[in-house]
Amino acid sequence: MILALTSKTRTPGQVYEAVSNLVAQKLAQVKGVGDVEIGGGSLPAVRVELLPYALNRYGVSMEDVRAAIQATNANRPKGAIEGDDRRLQIYSGASTAAGGRSAADYRGLVVAWRGGAAIRLQDVAEVIDGVENTRTLGLFNGDPAVIVLITRQPGANVIETVDSVRALLPQLQAQLPRDVRLAVATDRTNSIRSSLREIEITLLISIALVVLVVSAFLRNVRATIVPAVATIVSLLGTFGVMYLLGFSLNNLSLMALTVATGFVVDDAIVVLENTARHIEGGMDRFQAALLGAREVGFTVLSISLSLVAVFIPLLFMGGQVGRLFREFAVTLSAAVLISLVISLTTTPMMCAWLLKPGHDAKPEGRIARAFERGFAFILKTYEYCLDWALSSAALVMLILGCVVLLNVYLFAAAPKGFFPQQDTGQISGGMRADQSISFQSMQGKLRQLVGVIGRDPAVATVVGFTGGARAGGGFMFVNLKPASQRSEAGQAVIARLRPQLAKITGVSLFLNPVQDLRMGGRQSNSTYQYTLKSDKQADLKTWAGKLADAMKGQRSMTDVDTDQADNGVETFVTIDKDSAARLGVGVRDVDNALYDSFGQRQVATIYDELNQYHVIMEVAPRFAQSPEALRDLYLPSKAVLAGGILAAAPAAAPANATAARDPASGAALSTAATVMVPLSAIGKFADSATPTSINHQDGELATTVSFNLADGFSLSDAQAAVKQSEADIGMPNNVRGSFQGTARSAQESNQQQPLLIMAAIVVIYIVLGILYESLVHPVTVLSTLPSAGVGAVLALLMFKMEFSIIALIGVFLLIGIVKKNAILIIDFALEAERSRGLTALAAVREACLLRFRPILMTTLAAALGALPLAIGFGEGSELRRPLGVAIIGGLIASQLLTLLTTPVVYILLDKLRRRGPHEQHLSRTPGAQDTAAPTPT
Repeated sequence: MILALTSKTRTPGQVYEAVSNLVAQKLAQVKGVGDVEIGGGSLPAVRVELLPYALNRYGVSMEDVRAAIQATNANRPKGAIEGDDRRLQIYSGASTAAGGRSAADYRGLVVAWRGGAAIRLQDVAEVIDGVENTRTLGLFNGDPAVIVLITRQPGANVIETVDSVRALLPQLQAQLPRDVRLAVATDRTNSIRSSLREIEITLLISIALVVLVVSAFLRNVRATIVPAVATIVSLLGTFGVMYLLGFSLNNLSLMALTVATGFVVDDAIVVLENTARHIEGGMDRFQAALLGAREVGFTVLSISLSLVAVFIPLLFMGGQVGRLFREFAVTLSAAVLISLVISLTTTPMMCAWLLKPGHDAKPEGRIARAFERGFAFILKTYEYCLDWALSSAALVMLILGCVVLLNVYLFAAAPKGFFPQQDTGQISGGMRADQSISFQSMQGKLRQLVGVIGRDPAVATVVGFTGGARAGGGFMFVNLKPASQRSEAGQAVIARLRPQLAKITGVSLFLNPVQDLRMGGRQSNSTYQYTLKSDKQADLKTWAGKLADAMKGQRSMTDVDTDQADNGVETFVTIDKDSAARLGVGVRDVDNALYDSFGQRQVATIYDELNQYHVIMEVAPRFAQSPEALRDLYLPSKAVLAGGILAAAPAAAPANATAARDPASGAALSTAATVMVPLSAIGKFADSATPTSINHQDGELATTVSFNLADGFSLSDAQAAVKQSEADIGMPNNVRGSFQGTARSAQESNQQQPLLIMAAIVVIYIVLGILYESLVHPVTVLSTLPSAGVGAVLALLMFKMEFSIIALIGVFLLIGIVKKNAILIIDFALEAERSRGLTALAAVREACLLRFRPILMTTLAAALGALPLAIGFGEGSELRRPLGVAIIGGLIASQLLTLLTTPVVYILLDKLRRRGPHEQHLSRTPGAQDTAAPTPT
């Protein structure tokens, strides 16, 4: 969260004082706030701007001035007097001593005596009211502002923290001066709140669509209540589990709940449909509920446990991605397990009490009859296709083999990404200028950049800051107007601003859309990072530059930048020690003189009731415009003047006429002219390039090259381009590169994807093998997966989406969903073989036709539950869309293929199944062991 304080009448220093004394202190006490950083200004100060020529004329050194100011600001206790009742602290000071907070209190300060006349501070310096650091600037919508950056504590709830800060703002505004305006410049939770609000709406829409699917198939209000209750109770129970586990409602957990609406209803639909089928056949409601639940109880258990098994590999995923999706996996697993319990207890009970016998049912209306005719037509068509598939087993298996190969090809060829690029309505920017740029020039560049961005029609507010610790650079934060008030996404706004910003020479601004999810790494101006390490700074500088130039030529990348800060310029003063010793000038004198002149030196502290303020000393800015100013710098000499010639002082003699005065402590004032020696007499000046900062990683010298993705390219394209650029320039062995931050997490994720998918398949095989006590038919279930993968990737390619982490989660969900069709068919077919002694062909054909309605219902429920995610509306919907698109695409492909391939695979693999002489005892149908035909051997 960023606050901006502006005033049309007060100086930035006065505004900064109010912020430092009041606002920052109050904000730091808010629960959840970790740090409060203030920028764009500094505390008020008395600035003493020395006049070098006046100092030389009077023979007063800068150290004389500093010592005098320090002496008159001494505010230390000298002792205490203790009586019978009281203890009194003793302080001392001259009656004319300064110590106030205004420049007027210091102008008359005596800094030296010459010929019995007082040399006052105003004689050798310009004393003005100013700020401690004049080289910092903050802008809010183009106006000078003090910027307050608020960051939360690790683990704190960001929305609760921001709400607490916002609740405090009216109180802070009331305590501030009336002409100081406190505004929220940017609030990162706006996009989070909007995204959560949209996904909550998405969750409600998903529930409504799922209930609508059940109503359309069952055409009975009473029957519709059963899965609706199961869905709502399962989700409410999941909220309870989340609360007990300490989970929060965030994008990922709400996404899991939205997807779960299509899952948790599956079990209830299977039990409800089987019970309704028995009731329609004339069975008593209570008997139908008991028999229906008994017949599909194992099926429901298999579906739920195998679905939970899919998420087991996610629980062991490492890194930040694993921590992110662990909550997602646990939330979804809890919802599925709760729905399992509900479907085996509450659902049969509600069926027994709510469903009406067939002879009591009212005549169906016109719409219901139309749905029934439509379903009958679809069932007849499927029956025809099923018979063709069973009679053309070889061709069907060839098609399945081609699907498997196509699956492998598509997964390898699909463009890989990390997290989808979101339009959160916020843009961050990093500025880079030459490291030798002056602050005066940099603040002009900042004003130009803020002006260009602020004039864009899609921009609401813009905050910029430069100076301080960000010398030669700065940051910018842009809030876009709400999505309803602009037609462009954040990336389009950035693309529109780039050519306008490029016209401002001498500075580069790298803009990036703010994302809800971003991995760590070194701070950089662009999103993705590639870090080079070496043991030699020269090699690192050379090859980092070459790599950056090569990357700039790649079409897949833009905003290529490095964090090398080696273009700084230094003026190095080389001291001739012999000449300095002969003239009585020490190295410490040189250091003090340089610091006094150009370092904005804090020479005294002013104690106030709320804060501490300082007296800042330096030469007047007009005397420090170029390195030539060093030639005008004079140093106090400890030599004595004899006959117009400087000579070294005798060993026993005092260094000067005021030897009793300690320049560091300011014990007394200078009473005699000091011999002044020009710095040019003992030193030489040379300008050279120097690094303003040197970065390290893992104990080695490091340079990070950062980049953004060009429009139409994926992160995998950019990663390949980086490696190609590295190969093209022929980088030596002592310079090594690796991706960092988001790019590294994406690379590790892409490497883990095949292993995670294989682990999920193995876990499902083990679970199904235990449930079925068979090594054969789990393979039949797994044969449904390739078609789902093909459908998911083709859908992503159709909508020009990358295969991101979110899409990978969609594939995991598909693995859990599509196997449901096979389980429903296989479980019924095995039961038919065991209870009635049917052949595998007859059993699987009957199973396919009888289970077609629940298969279609559960598939449509899952697809419609994911439909709002796939459509994507509201801020941040780009994060959720790949999940919905992958699920729907995979469901469509698997529904079309698995209903034909699964029975063929079942028949072929059933020949490998070992049949025992007492297999009928495994039947879940009462009396089957007495009526079943003998099992052929």
